[in-house]
Amino acid sequence: MRTDTRPGLQVRAATPADLEAIAALHTRARAAYARARVPDAPFDAPAEHARRRAAWERTLAGEDTRSLCAERDGTVVGAASYRPHRRHRARPAGAPPAAPGPVTLHQLQVDPGHWGTGVGRALHTVCLHAWRAAGHSRAVLEVLWHNHRARAFYTCLGWRPDPDRGPAPDASHLTLVLPLG
Repeated sequence: MRTDTRPGLQVRAATPADLEAIAALHTRARAAYARARVPDAPFDAPAEHARRRAAWERTLAGEDTRSLCAERDGTVVGAASYRPHRRHRARPAGAPPAAPGPVTLHQLQVDPGHWGTGVGRALHTVCLHAWRAAGHSRAVLEVLWHNHRARAFYTCLGWRPDPDRGPAPDASHLTLVLPLG
């Protein structure tokens, strides 16, 4: 799958060969939005990069996870991953396939140098097409409560707070939903 979205920008399936670039841009993105809250914290330290790398390595290897990356002029500048919502993943052996339920947008990360240039929207659009083509009923995501930039981005794209779930007990995350019908 390769989707041309804007001049010089393409969204395609991510592969293990993209791991280092995705982990690096995720580390930079996380550091950029977290520094707004805690300016002196070492969010881009090697240990943070190692955690992002390990998480993306698991994501790229996941059987039920789909991962995408956005390239601008041959450089990976964004990544996204999604999978069936946790309550809809397991199916007993021999059971007939069920209709697709919700899908979880697990990650959508854009290199801070490319924020506001359409990379996130392009990744989101490709995800939407895939979710609708697969017959998913709605999409779900969790966003960090203090990540106001991401919350505004998702709100602009039609995501709303899940009426069935308030903020996490520690108020660190907010669950958002997007009907796909």
